[in-house]
Amino acid sequence: MMLHSRYRSQKGAFSGFLVLLLPVFFPQLFSLLGQALPSIISEQKVAKPRHLHLLTSALDRPPLDEERSDLWSALPSLEPRHCDKPLATQPFPTRSQGYIQVFLDGGLNQQRMGICDAVAVAKILNATLVIPHFEFNAVWKDLSSFADIYDVDHFIEVLKHDINIVRDLPSEFLWSTREYYAAGIRETRVKSAPVHASANWYLDNVLPILQSHGIAAISPFSHRLAFDNMPLDIQRLRCKVNFQALTFVPHINALGETLVQRLKYRTLEHEDKYLTEITNNAVDKAPAKFAALHLRFDKDMAAHSACDFGGGKAEKLALARYRQLIWQGRVLNSQFTDEELRSQGRCPLTPEEIGLLLAALGFDNSTRLYLASYKVYGGEARISALRKLFPLMEDKKSLASKEELAQVDGKASLLAAVDYYVSMRSDVFISASAGNMHNALLGHRSYENLKTIRPNMALMGQLFLNKSMGWSEFQTAVIDGHKDRLGEIKLRKPTQSIYAYPLPECMCNM
Repeated sequence: MMLHSRYRSQKGAFSGFLVLLLPVFFPQLFSLLGQALPSIISEQKVAKPRHLHLLTSALDRPPLDEERSDLWSALPSLEPRHCDKPLATQPFPTRSQGYIQVFLDGGLNQQRMGICDAVAVAKILNATLVIPHFEFNAVWKDLSSFADIYDVDHFIEVLKHDINIVRDLPSEFLWSTREYYAAGIRETRVKSAPVHASANWYLDNVLPILQSHGIAAISPFSHRLAFDNMPLDIQRLRCKVNFQALTFVPHINALGETLVQRLKYRTLEHEDKYLTEITNNAVDKAPAKFAALHLRFDKDMAAHSACDFGGGKAEKLALARYRQLIWQGRVLNSQFTDEELRSQGRCPLTPEEIGLLLAALGFDNSTRLYLASYKVYGGEARISALRKLFPLMEDKKSLASKEELAQVDGKASLLAAVDYYVSMRSDVFISASAGNMHNALLGHRSYENLKTIRPNMALMGQLFLNKSMGWSEFQTAVIDGHKDRLGEIKLRKPTQSIYAYPLPECMCNM
C-alpha cells in the first residue's frame, strides 16, 4: 500500500512538472489562451448597474395609470390601407429570359429583405427565380435553408401571377452551384452589383448575361436594389412578398402561437421576488396584454458599436480584439469617444437602460414582457437589472419545454423566426436598438397598424450621460421625448427602407 501511494505521488509530481514545461514547448498555444482569457473573464463577470441611482428609484416607482393605459391602447383605425397586389400595368409574360439565382447573407431579417428584392429583380428582368440560397454566416452559425424557415408552397402560390419561381434548377443548369462559383471567376456570376442599384442597372448588366447563358447568379445580394425611383408596381410587389408571400413553416407558427397563448392566459403571481406559476386549472377570463422586447445586445452588436458598456478594461479589450478580428479596423464608430457616440444615439441600449426607458414610460412591475433575443452579451448577469424591473419577464425557454423547442434549439434563424412571430402578436413591441429585426418588425407592424415604440436613441444617450439627473426629471424627459414615437405610422423619406416604412407605396388612399 505504501509503495502504491509513493508511486502515485511520484506520478503526480511528474505530471505537474510536464504542465510547467507546456508553455516552453507550446508558446503559441498559451499566447492564444492568454488573448482569449480577457474575453472569457469579461463575459462571466457580473455586470454592475451603470445607473444605480435611477434603478433604485425605478424599482420603487408608483404606477402611472393614465400614461400606462395610453401605452396599451390600440392605434386609431386606418382604412383602407393594404396595397399588396402589384398594379396590372403589364401582362404576365409567357416566356422567361432565364434563371436568376441569389445568395443571401446575414441573419433572418436581412435575408428576408433580400428575398423581397430578389423577387423584384426577377420581375424587372422577366426571369425565373430559383428559391434563394442562404449562405452560412460566421456570426449566426446557422445552416438553415429557405425551406427550413418559410413555407415554399405558399410562397410560390401567392406569387404565381407575378413571376415564375422554381425550387431547383433544371438538369441542364445543375452545374450552377455555390461551390462552382466559389472555385473561380465565372461568366454567369454577378459580383459587381452596387448597393441600392437601380432597375436600369440590372437591365444593362444582368439581362445580357441571361440572354447569353440562360442563367445569372448574383452574389453578394444584400441591399442590392434601390428604394427610390422604382416603378410603383415593383414597389408594391416587394410589399406583397414581405407581407403576404413570406410565412413561416407550420411548426414555427405552432410554437410561436403556443408561446403567445401562454403569455396571454398563463396565471402568474409575484411572490418573494420570484415568479411562480399557479398550478390549478384557473385561468384569466380575459387575455392578458403583453409587450415584446427585442433585446439586440449580442457580442457582434456590442463590438461593432465601439461603445463602452461598463464591463471594465477586460471587456473593452475583448470587444476591441473581436472587432479587429471580424472587421479589421473598418468600424467608423471606433474613431469617436464613448460620450460622442452616446450623445449621437449610436450606442445600443443595454438591458438595464431599456428597462429604465420602459419604466419611465409607465410600464410597471406587473407588465408581462416577452424577451426576444438570441444571445445576450454578458449572459444573465447583464439581464439582472431588467429582470428586477420586470419580474414577469419570459422568453422561449421559460415558456416552452425542451421537447417543444427541439426543432429550433441551436438554430439562430429558426429561433429568430419564433421571436418574430411572437413579436407580431404582441400588444406592444419595443426594440432596444436599430437593426434588421427592428426595421422588419417596425414595417410589418406599421402595415398591420400595431403599436411599436421606437426609442429616441440620441435622447436616451444624452440622459444616461447625465449622472446627476433624478428619477422625476428623467421620467419627464423620457415621456416628452417619446410622445410621437408610440406607434404612429410614418411616411417614408427618400432612401429609407420600404420594409421599415411601408407608407405610401404599400398603403392605399393615405
